[in-house]
Amino acid sequence: MAYLDANATEPLRPAARAAALAALDLAGNPSSVHAAGRAARQVLEDAREAIADRFGAAPADVVFTSGGTEATALAVHALGAGRRILSGATEHDAVRSAAPDAQIIPVDGGGVVDLAALAALLDGPPALVCLMHANNETGVLHPIDQVAALCRAAGALLHVDAVQSAGRMALGFLADSLALSSHKMGGPKGAGALLLAPGQAVAPLIAGGGQERGRRGGTPALPAIAGFAVAVQAVPSDLAALRDLAEAAAVSAGAVVLGAARRLGNTTCLALPGVRAETQVIALDLAGVQVSAGAACSSGKVARSHVLTAMGAGALAGEAIRVSLPWNATAADVDAFAAAYAAMAARLTVSREKGHVPQPVPRWQGGTGSAFEQRATATGPIYVASA
Repeated sequence: MAYLDANATEPLRPAARAAALAALDLAGNPSSVHAAGRAARQVLEDAREAIADRFGAAPADVVFTSGGTEATALAVHALGAGRRILSGATEHDAVRSAAPDAQIIPVDGGGVVDLAALAALLDGPPALVCLMHANNETGVLHPIDQVAALCRAAGALLHVDAVQSAGRMALGFLADSLALSSHKMGGPKGAGALLLAPGQAVAPLIAGGGQERGRRGGTPALPAIAGFAVAVQAVPSDLAALRDLAEAAAVSAGAVVLGAARRLGNTTCLALPGVRAETQVIALDLAGVQVSAGAACSSGKVARSHVLTAMGAGALAGEAIRVSLPWNATAADVDAFAAAYAAMAARLTVSREKGHVPQPVPRWQGGTGSAFEQRATATGPIYVASA
């Protein structure tokens, strides 16, 4: 079995598992003042300090949450109060649901934020800009340093969803808030954090007993947080070479690579023209290879990707899968994917030629800044991006 769906969740790192198991044995509540409570509080605060150190924040500015979605919801609730919300066109549903009336910042055909459009949108009343660092479907990286500079010049606040990038590459804290998720780094599910710039006041989204300095009520999930703190300290795996091998194998079988060149090293978004995404996911699963079609946060639903639609991908938005290598991916995993993908594409190509699957369009009609060129190969036409 080849697990290639790390952007949905990473495999649990052994050291994170050990830390979580150790915390499970602690009887105390971190809010209790007796010895058992103090022992639990020590684990909580050690975790807070480890996460703060990793991302250049102050420990007091780390707010533990149940995950990245809650962290982003808290940021929109607190930092967006009294401000316009500007949201990237390819944002995760965590932002789209928290700010359904947000003004949309367009992206180009490669999925990269349109900085000129952002600058124009910032010319108005005070705003909160919500922009992910790395896209969960394509791995495309936004130029957060340039976005942050535009926001500062306009007096806007910036919230960055760093859920996908935080455990996979070096990351500076340039924003007013940063959302993190434990399980996207190889930690346990059920823990996340909102990192705040100094001086950012936060009214709670979940009121309760005053935990997290009054910013998030509820007893913290100490085992998950303990594992989270260990996972953030892991050295990111360099997976670009393996990713490129998987990508090349898919392209040779007829795939289209969607997304700009500057991406996470573990992620590729592959469209097979004329073949629905769910058909590909099921075929690969039956062959022992696990991948996704878009985000994995929609109760198992497979729908046309709003990310790829925003990029102008047209019909390919419903024909793309995401391959995302986990921290422990091996060459054998890539070999298994390459073999399964080639067999699937050959079988479905035969079906397409017999009229059972719609024919692909002859030329890509991408959005601004994109173009796809058709070229002939020994096995038929494929479509490759031209930057």
